[in-house]
Amino acid sequence: MVPGQSQALANLRRGVVEHCILASLRSGERYGFDIARDLEGTLLASAGTLYPLLSRLRKTGLVASSWQESTEGPPRRYYRLTDDGEAALQAFESAWVPFRDAVDAALSDHPTPIDHSTVDHQEEPS
Repeated sequence: MVPGQSQALANLRRGVVEHCILASLRSGERYGFDIARDLEGTLLASAGTLYPLLSRLRKTGLVASSWQESTEGPPRRYYRLTDDGEAALQAFESAWVPFRDAVDAALSDHPTPIDHSTVDHQEEPS
């Protein structure tokens, strides 16, 4: 690993992982372990770091949770996106694309200026 890479990755995670959790709930209610499995690695250091994030998202009203019986052990807590969570995710997505493009341009060998007049008018790819 390159010196400082671990800290750089940790700093990047802090800024985006909660929104990636929200995005993982966009398709519907999910069990915490399933979310962890999808995000573990680059986006999530370990499954153990997910639950404090889910708790914070729940306390701020961006996700809601409910307990459901499981055929494979004790009841499980399932998480779902709230309307406020969807709004927060949409706000992040609209800010993320121009931010990502600016970072990519700054890090590339041939930075290209970003046309900021189109930032608020970008459409999602279908």
